[in-house]
Amino acid sequence: MTQVVSKRSGADGDDVVLLAVPASPAYLGVLRTATAGLAARLQFTLDEIEDLRIAVDEACAMLLAVASETPQLGDTVELSCRFTVTADALAVETTVPLGSPDERLPGGESFAWQVLSALADEVSATVDGHQASIRLTKRRPA
Repeated sequence: MTQVVSKRSGADGDDVVLLAVPASPAYLGVLRTATAGLAARLQFTLDEIEDLRIAVDEACAMLLAVASETPQLGDTVELSCRFTVTADALAVETTVPLGSPDERLPGGESFAWQVLSALADEVSATVDGHQASIRLTKRRPA
């Protein structure tokens, strides 16, 4: 199931778009398309849009590798994506439930992290006992 919700959040009026898809590589195209559409709203260049699409794809692939195969609620494991559109940046936070509490994302020296760091202005990850998240931010040049 794909769910899209757009709302205003916070006093600054940032747009927030929430998108949840089954945790499967077959649905990454949906997230890449959403990324491109939101980046275009910010008037990113075609190269910047493509960089963001690749970064989101790479982040999701990293998360799918550690995702649970057993649904916690409902009938599918979901990969959720939160897009925050500000006046000059697009932040994308992707999250999956972990397969086990011992799962870890690749380290900062891995090829995947090097790709993310090269394509986004800010990259961070969090892993707790139940879920893993990767957050990317791309800013428009001044």
